[in-house]
Amino acid sequence: MTQTGNLTTGKVPAVLLRFFFPMLLTNLLQQIYTFADTVIVGKGLGDDALAAVGNMSVLILLVIGFLQGIANGFSVIIAQCCGSENHTALRQSAAASIKLSAFLAALLTVLSITTLKTALLALRTSEQILHDSLLYGCIIFGGIIITMSYNLCSCILRALGDSKTPFLAIVVSSTLNILLDSLFIFVLHTGVEGAAIATVFSQAVSTLICILRIHRSESLSLTSDDFKGSLRLSPVLLKNGIPMAFMNFVTAAGCIIAQSYVNTLGVEYTSAYSVCNRYINLFMLPSLTAGFAVSTFTSQNFGARKYLRIRECVRTGLIIGLFSYALCGTAMICLPEALAGLMLNGPQSIALASEFLRICGSMLFTLNALFIFRSALQGMGKPMIPMCSGILEMVLRVLIIVLLLPRIAFQAAAYAEIAAWTGALALNLAAYIIIVRRI
Repeated sequence: MTQTGNLTTGKVPAVLLRFFFPMLLTNLLQQIYTFADTVIVGKGLGDDALAAVGNMSVLILLVIGFLQGIANGFSVIIAQCCGSENHTALRQSAAASIKLSAFLAALLTVLSITTLKTALLALRTSEQILHDSLLYGCIIFGGIIITMSYNLCSCILRALGDSKTPFLAIVVSSTLNILLDSLFIFVLHTGVEGAAIATVFSQAVSTLICILRIHRSESLSLTSDDFKGSLRLSPVLLKNGIPMAFMNFVTAAGCIIAQSYVNTLGVEYTSAYSVCNRYINLFMLPSLTAGFAVSTFTSQNFGARKYLRIRECVRTGLIIGLFSYALCGTAMICLPEALAGLMLNGPQSIALASEFLRICGSMLFTLNALFIFRSALQGMGKPMIPMCSGILEMVLRVLIIVLLLPRIAFQAAAYAEIAAWTGALALNLAAYIIIVRRI
C-alpha cells in the first residue's frame, strides 16, 4: 500500500514545514477569493451590497463551520489509523466518513434554507439589505453538499499527509472564482447572486480535483466491503467529529450574537464589522494553518505512539505563530486605515474599521497560540476540551459586547474578540500541559 505522506519519521520542524506550506498557500488562496468577493461586491455594487454579504458571513460560518468541524474530526481518526498503519480501519473510517457527511450535509441544506429568513430577522438585519442577504444566502446554502464534499476530501488527503492536492484544487478554483465574480458583476450586472454562484461553482471544481486524486490513491481503494464494515466505526467518528463541530458551532453562534448587536447601530457599522472579520480571517491564516498541520501531525504520531514528536511539533507551531504575529499584527496596528479603505467607501465606516483592527491587532498573538494548543488536543483525541473552550469563547464574546456596547459602542466588538481569544487560550493551554505530562 502506498501511503500519501508519512509524518511519523524525519526531523520534526522540516517535516511539519513541508506539510504546512502547501496548506498555508491553500488557505491563503481561499481567503484571497473570499477577499476578492468582498472587494468586487463592495466596489461594483456598493456598501449596502457589501453589508448584505458580510451580514450573511456569520450565518455561513455557523453552518459551514459545523461541517468543517465534522470533517476535521473525522480526519483525526483517519490520520491515527494511518499512523498506526491499520489499513483496514483506514479504509473503513474513510467509507464511514463519506456516508455520515452526505447525510449531515443533506440535513443542514434543508434546515439552513428553510430557516434563513427567520435567522436574518433575528440578527436584526436592516430592511434595505434583507433581500440581498436572502438571495446570497439561499445560493450558498444550496451548495452545502459541494462545500462538505470539498472539506471532507481535502481533510482525508491531509490526514494521509497530502497537502499538495488541496493546494492545486484551490489554485484552480480561486482563479475561476475571481474571473466569474468579475464576469457576473461587472459585465452581466447580476448583483450579489453572481458572487454566490461563482463561489459555489468554483468550489465544485476544487471538489472534483480532490475526488480524482483520492480515486487514484492505493491507500483509499474503497470497496463495498469497506462501506459495510464502516458501520462499527461510525460511533468512533461521531464521538470525535461532533464535539469539534459543536465547538465551531458555538463559536459562530457567539459571532452571530455579536453581529446582531452591531447591526442595531446602523448599516455603516455592519459594513465595518464585516470588513474587520474579513481581515481577521485573513491575518489569522498562518497560525490557523499551523494548527491544522499540528492536528494532522499529532494524530499520526499519536497513532504511532511517538509522543515526544508531538511536543516538538507544538513548539514549532508556536514559532510559526510568533512570526505570523510579527507580520500580521504589525499590519493591523500600523496600517488600519489603508486596509479598511481598500474595501470600504464611506469615511465613517473606514474610521470604525480602523479602530477595530488596531485594537485586535495588538492581541493577535493570543489567537495564534490558541490555534496551536487546541489543534494538538484535537490530534490527541481530546475533542471535549476544545469544545468546552468554544463554549467559553462564546460566553466571553457575548458578555463583553453586552456590557460594553452601551458604553463604548463599536469598540466593544473588538474587546469582545480579545476576551474570547484569551479565555479559550487559557483553558486549552492548561489542558495541554496536564495531558502532555501524563503521556
